[in-house]
Amino acid sequence: MNLERCRYIVVEGPIGAGKTSLARNMATRLNCSLVLEQPETNPFLAKFYEDIARHALSTQLFFLLQRKQQLQAIKEENTFAHSVVSDFLFEKGQLFADVALSGIERKLYQQIREQIPFEAPVPDLVIYLQVAPEVLIKRIHQRGNALEQSISEDYLRRLAERYMQFFHEYDRAPVMIVNSEHIDLAHNIADLDLLLTRIDQMRSAREYFNVGAS
Repeated sequence: MNLERCRYIVVEGPIGAGKTSLARNMATRLNCSLVLEQPETNPFLAKFYEDIARHALSTQLFFLLQRKQQLQAIKEENTFAHSVVSDFLFEKGQLFADVALSGIERKLYQQIREQIPFEAPVPDLVIYLQVAPEVLIKRIHQRGNALEQSISEDYLRRLAERYMQFFHEYDRAPVMIVNSEHIDLAHNIADLDLLLTRIDQMRSAREYFNVGAS
């Protein structure tokens, strides 16, 4: 792996894992363009956190179309001629659908997704931030986003488990799996440098980065 040759890097993980902060820091450090999800523009999101079962389908369909539009714009503008760091995979919508939607809604979501004529770009590298649900809950409470305070630990647990299953099977791109419970990739430059060095040393398509508690 050579970060200088990567044109499309994705940071992924469940809510509260720190993917947006890491994506921002990597884009700054590597002098890349930055493409972020825009949850604040989703008009269904606040209601989703209040009542997941009732508002999951509309919320996920909005995100599905938004992600498609963002990635399509990148492809059309040929942004990948320059390096891009993003905080989402297009495929993540299916993970949230699997956790939040009922069986009949999930089937409808999949049918709609299949009707969208779009081939998502394949990353040169995916960084998957793996975090225990109880740590996710703590981080969400600490960052104080009012919309997120009602998220249940059960929902986060199921989402974290679905992420683990997805990346256990994912083979479309090289993956660096990061146990981010004991490192601060948002604020600690030394931790960020350590991760970037470890990525540059990758020799296989799936590797692990784990720093124990001090």
